[in-house]
Amino acid sequence: MNDTAVLLLAGGVGSRLNILVSLRAKPAVPFGGIYRIIDFTLSNIAKAGFTNVAVLTQYKPLSLMDHIGDGSAWDLSGRFRSIKILPPKTGESEWDWYKGTADAVRQNVNFIAAEGYKNVLILSGDHVYHMDYRSMLQFHLEHGAKVTISVLKVPWEETHQFGTAVVDSQFRIMEWEEKSPRSRSNLASMGVYIFDRDYLVRLLESSKEEDFGYNLVPRAVQEGTVFAYPFDGYWRDVGTLQAYWDANMDIVKTNSGLNPESWGTMTNLNATGIPYDRPPIKIAQGSNIINSAVSPGCTISGKVENSVLSPGVVIEKGASVKDSILMHDTVIRERASVERCIIDKYVVIGRESDIGRGDYTMANHSFPEHLNTGLTLIGKEAFIPENVTIGTNCIIHSKVEATDFLTRRISNGQWRKPSEERGWSMSARPESIGHVVKVYKRELQNTFSTKILFWSSPAEAPRMVGPSDTDSLDHNFFTSCLGRPG
Repeated sequence: MNDTAVLLLAGGVGSRLNILVSLRAKPAVPFGGIYRIIDFTLSNIAKAGFTNVAVLTQYKPLSLMDHIGDGSAWDLSGRFRSIKILPPKTGESEWDWYKGTADAVRQNVNFIAAEGYKNVLILSGDHVYHMDYRSMLQFHLEHGAKVTISVLKVPWEETHQFGTAVVDSQFRIMEWEEKSPRSRSNLASMGVYIFDRDYLVRLLESSKEEDFGYNLVPRAVQEGTVFAYPFDGYWRDVGTLQAYWDANMDIVKTNSGLNPESWGTMTNLNATGIPYDRPPIKIAQGSNIINSAVSPGCTISGKVENSVLSPGVVIEKGASVKDSILMHDTVIRERASVERCIIDKYVVIGRESDIGRGDYTMANHSFPEHLNTGLTLIGKEAFIPENVTIGTNCIIHSKVEATDFLTRRISNGQWRKPSEERGWSMSARPESIGHVVKVYKRELQNTFSTKILFWSSPAEAPRMVGPSDTDSLDHNFFTSCLGRPG
């Protein structure tokens, strides 16, 4: 496979995943317990025996770069094997940030032109699937194709989300429709392309068009010799929160077709302090695990049903988790309930809190196109205090703390952000009396009509303080702790 260059496109924003991609690139989003989304494409590359790989990054690439490392987790490091990270060539007069898939490849045309490659395999890093690229390459060569695009049949109601191919009996593409509202074919592009190297270079150099689906593929179809490679295995575009949740749930379904273990999917066990290499799971007496994927390092003392747990998750006694995705080192405290949630890393759900149940028909007020199917999303390092109720289609942003919850109920479709993101700064806190942080001036003013969280010391858990409790505290202390506009 030394005559084929591989370009892995991994720079997209993936904005429809909302706060899951606020701190990382879409291909770096955790998936299925111990994996990240990009692991599936990297594993396909490794198993096909390709040895020269370039990963084109752009949006928030640090987590992704750390995960890929030198490629040794996928046997892509060695004397005759390599994986390179290629960011945009910003600062150069003729280049800027990647403007599209074709523009990203054009900016790195030297990678494919410098060596004696005959073919170029172009892939996306944000799909979940298992595929033998060698069979597709053989199909490409046997048909004398200049371009081959892997396609699969999708439901007709989903065709508007994809580029689709109208083919003849030999699977030659006769017409191409990119995300048409009235597509005439349900053979959808999987984002897997094989190009004749010289033909690709000529296409890129003859125009400044920026996208494969909208620009280069239609032009290649007009020139002829473009074929569709039919694929009938498991493939999912996890570009929306619902699709991401559905694909994770496929892991715990017996006949879904998604089986990373049997596929031989590989991941990097050594990134960021060995987060996945954990001891065996601990299952306490009286706990109950039903139809779930539980990763190493988890401690289960409550009930887990139809859920996917990443390493280090803790489910305390009496807690319940159902139909949910819990990422690394999340803690569900005693008697808390979590249902139909996607919870990022290092989250704490307080005792007796109830998360994710409510009216599914009430879409999220800020992002109705992202959350409208009854999921609730909780960001990285969020802290949910005890006895809080959060409805469905809600968004709890990363790094939210207990003091951001001025009420115990977040209604269906609502959101909660850290207070400094809403324009209020940290308060002063005289340690001799106690401290109150992130208090809203507009809520307290000169009265204590609402309960707030009070710490008697930084090491202790907060407790709720209301009007009847203030006699035991210094009124001047609270007044001095009011937030100021940030």
